[in-house]
Amino acid sequence: MSKRYTITAALPYTNGPIHIGHLAGVYVPADIYSRYLRLTGNDVAFICGSDEHGVPITIKAKKEGVTPQDIVDKYHTIIKTSFEDFGITFDNYSRTSAKIHHDTASEFFKTLYDKNEFVEEVSEQLYDAEGNQFLADRFVIGTCPKCGNEESYGDQCENCGTSHNATDLINPKSAITGNIPTLKETKHWFLPLNKHEQFLKEWILEGHKKDWKPNVYGQVKSWIDDGLRPRAVTRDLDWGIPVPVEGGEGKVLYVWFDAPIGYISATKEWAARKGKNWEDYWKKDDTALVHFIGKDNIVFHCIIFPAMLKAEGSYILPKNVPANEFLNLEGNKLSTSKNWAVWLPDYLKDFPNQQDVLRYALTANAPETKDNDFTWKDFQARNNNELVAIFGNFINRVVVLTNKYYNGVIPGPSDLSSVDQETLAAVKAYPSVIASSIERYRFREASQELMNLARLGNKYLADEEPWKTIKTDEERTKTVMFVALQIASALSVLCEPFLPFTSAKMKNILNSRDNSWDNISSKEILLPAEHQIGKGELLFSKIEDAQIQVQLDKLEASKKANEVANKAVEPQKKEITFDDFTKLDIRVGTILEAKKMPKTKKLLVLKVDTGIDTRTIVSGIAESFKPEDVVGKRVTVLVNLAPRKLRGVESQGMILMTENESGDLVFVNPDIKDISNGLKIS
Repeated sequence: MSKRYTITAALPYTNGPIHIGHLAGVYVPADIYSRYLRLTGNDVAFICGSDEHGVPITIKAKKEGVTPQDIVDKYHTIIKTSFEDFGITFDNYSRTSAKIHHDTASEFFKTLYDKNEFVEEVSEQLYDAEGNQFLADRFVIGTCPKCGNEESYGDQCENCGTSHNATDLINPKSAITGNIPTLKETKHWFLPLNKHEQFLKEWILEGHKKDWKPNVYGQVKSWIDDGLRPRAVTRDLDWGIPVPVEGGEGKVLYVWFDAPIGYISATKEWAARKGKNWEDYWKKDDTALVHFIGKDNIVFHCIIFPAMLKAEGSYILPKNVPANEFLNLEGNKLSTSKNWAVWLPDYLKDFPNQQDVLRYALTANAPETKDNDFTWKDFQARNNNELVAIFGNFINRVVVLTNKYYNGVIPGPSDLSSVDQETLAAVKAYPSVIASSIERYRFREASQELMNLARLGNKYLADEEPWKTIKTDEERTKTVMFVALQIASALSVLCEPFLPFTSAKMKNILNSRDNSWDNISSKEILLPAEHQIGKGELLFSKIEDAQIQVQLDKLEASKKANEVANKAVEPQKKEITFDDFTKLDIRVGTILEAKKMPKTKKLLVLKVDTGIDTRTIVSGIAESFKPEDVVGKRVTVLVNLAPRKLRGVESQGMILMTENESGDLVFVNPDIKDISNGLKIS
């Protein structure tokens, strides 16, 4: 019997494009789940949209010198296109700047306001006098009171995931001016979470202890055990949904009050377009509400939003919140600001039409219970060793042999051997095995069960060797190919949630689009004898080392750029007089000889023509330059530096060096080329 599901995926901030961490943590698992539910005959509303009212958006706008609306319009289009490109099948992808959302959020606030569900308080908040504004959320940075991270935001620490208020920060400073803020009184409305503490204990700690993921349950329990406190639902900002009650002038709804209501407004928008009743998906007890999020959003979806829904009184509560942990990249945390990421538009430029490869690699390595690491070598191995060598190899062999032996017409089988019967019975079991994993939100496990079905097909072909029996037993060959084609047909259906583009290709090759998930278990034959299949095409292609090296080089360039950008500028040295400066004798010279100093890594012994003499200078540049590369090099030399011995060699001066923008060591060379050694620079 079909059921009704409302599936939501966390609304992405529209202050930048989508990267692989977003896909792995939220959108691919949510899409797998939604596709599976549709394939099994359920009524699904898969909902998402752009979160366009967060403080990061206003910060981005300030940096780029444009309006927040310019930012959200730009990135809403980019993000929506990326989701479409990767086959994320939202039934509706909306945006929180839409009128329907403003109306829905305002109405929700007013309902709670009229029911006296808010507490109105005048409190002291951080204020930047120079910036002339209160420092909400990410307008302030300081030390996290829980873990000591010195770059925690005013609403949340990205290091430990703790949510807090800006006034909780230690040593806060304004992200706008860098100034130390002061405290200033302002009025806000708060949702008294402590009022709902008993309800949350009963609903989560008693009702969902066994069926919610341990990482989700554990974080929620920690919050509740620590004691819940009132949470502000308004902010002193000029970008967002205006507070719709008297006294709310100059204030907007807090983004974490506003954003989850976006699920509701997006459902309304979709239902109106489809002629459905949106309330069926949010207010009927026989609807299952499931939120897909990252671990940094657990508190908002498991405590704050349920408290809001409970306070309103007419909404269902989430059945499950299968939050994932974080995905790292090559051993380091993904970072938008540091460009340490794989952006989806960039991926498609370098790997065109290979969306399924990334979907599979991210699913097979999904951070379901702990933070996981994405590496390009693992990505390559998943593609070459699994998708190409196992999955693609099986389908290619089946299609090629069918076309070669029977012109693409499926042969009729003879009597099935025990091996044939066991193989077909095993195929029939896979839908329930994969379904069990998906329904428990174990998508990594489900993807590997799918690959096991492809392994079953490969083993069956390898054991039965139709390329040999075609010469000795034609009837046996027909049976083997018939069975292999049933496996291929099952794969074309079962792979759709994970590999949707591949599934479409396979169904086209097999000329079969009628089989459903349930058919695989219930029907004896998926592809009948005499059915005509099409010509084969490679489903996956090998990824070469050179392609992977390009990606690693990109990351290395980002790493170097970050090191340069974050390198602390040395403070000015003690002031000197003009007479001190005139004591320096800096001249142009030429390196005549160079050799590595034995038993050292850094030192080169140089013979330098200074124009006044030829002298020995020991320089610590051996890790950046080979001896043969510097011979003949014009250099700038401090010639009146007091001699000193280095590893027994007397050094009679200093070669002036600096670093370029990439952090590489370079010579400080004179600008004029036609000059003689000994020319005095100072």
